[in-house]
Amino acid sequence: MTILPIIESSKTELEAIFKDLHAHPEIGFTEVRTAGIVAETLRAYGVDEVHTGIGKTGVVGLIKGKGGGNRRIGLRADMDALPIQEQTGLDYASKTPGVMHACGHDGHTTMLLGAAKHLAETRNFDGTVVLIFQPAEEGLGGARTMLAEGLLRDFPCDELYGMHNSPNGEPGKVGICKGTAMAGASFFDITIHGKGSHAAMPHQSRDPLMIGSALMAQIQTIVSRNVAPLDTCVVSVTQFHAGSAYNIVPDTAALSGTIRYFEDEVCALVETRMRALCEGFAVAHGVKIDLHLRNVFTPLVNDAALSDAYLAAAADIVGAGNVSDAVRPATGSEDFSDMLREVPGAYCRVGHAGTIGLHNPGFVLDMDVLPVGASVMARVVEHRMPLGDAQADAAG
Repeated sequence: MTILPIIESSKTELEAIFKDLHAHPEIGFTEVRTAGIVAETLRAYGVDEVHTGIGKTGVVGLIKGKGGGNRRIGLRADMDALPIQEQTGLDYASKTPGVMHACGHDGHTTMLLGAAKHLAETRNFDGTVVLIFQPAEEGLGGARTMLAEGLLRDFPCDELYGMHNSPNGEPGKVGICKGTAMAGASFFDITIHGKGSHAAMPHQSRDPLMIGSALMAQIQTIVSRNVAPLDTCVVSVTQFHAGSAYNIVPDTAALSGTIRYFEDEVCALVETRMRALCEGFAVAHGVKIDLHLRNVFTPLVNDAALSDAYLAAAADIVGAGNVSDAVRPATGSEDFSDMLREVPGAYCRVGHAGTIGLHNPGFVLDMDVLPVGASVMARVVEHRMPLGDAQADAAG
């Protein structure tokens, strides 16, 4: 393991930033405190320009290299937390009830700050680094909001790189899945408008609970009976809300869930079948059924050549034997995908100690991964925008 010297000497500082962010988590588009810390830290590190309020609470920093070239590479980290009550028992555990950094975005933010410190002090690259601190990754559309507010128009990039921690018990392992690496996602909400009654006289009702239960079962057959066996898709109903008393058949029931897919055509097929089922159940039972579908993530596609470049940079830090392009696609989603639809790039995973999964109230990010991630991000900039030989010699 070869951690970059400036980052290695800043390990204690980075851990302090991480602990502070972890103790004060903020849900998407409310990351006011987090964004303030990010902006203040970037200015203290000597970053050339710091822009705030992009995508509501997003922050963008610019660092110009010694070479003065026109190439621009973007490095992105997410900042938001999840609505989960923390159960880790850490001395720096969340102080905000019901909110926790259970996905490690506090770590990602810290890693990018560490990379920024190294790059701002050394500037051994030819071009400009665009540091992107994104809000609201967890299904709230933070990437799309930043893009809509002119992120890549005002801060154009030639390449983009992102990173996620992986609690796989394999510290120092860096992996990439080339091509389509993570699933796209749509969320759905279904409301069944039935007819309530006394529970002792259910024949007077049009019971939305019974209709909803049957509809839920049929939704689960869409993948097994409509999607081709070699096409990957997941449909999960994750919420069912109805009723308020023991002796009342309610008027309404509500179902919610998610579709995960790798090809747009598969998602369109599932959505078409879901609409047909809702329409059919409405006719069959004489009720009204509202279906609301919204796409929240596109599939994440890693550029093959830039994936190789990312792993080559990572190999400088963790060693050639600890990088791999044999990572399998994941059915989880990541809205960095929206940025990669605009600019080519790659997204890697960095392993660390611990095996409690993401989005779990007991998840703990191993702080030893912070300098690793920071060094990999900094190194890919130096690899992709190298100084000329003379300039590199002058830089020492």
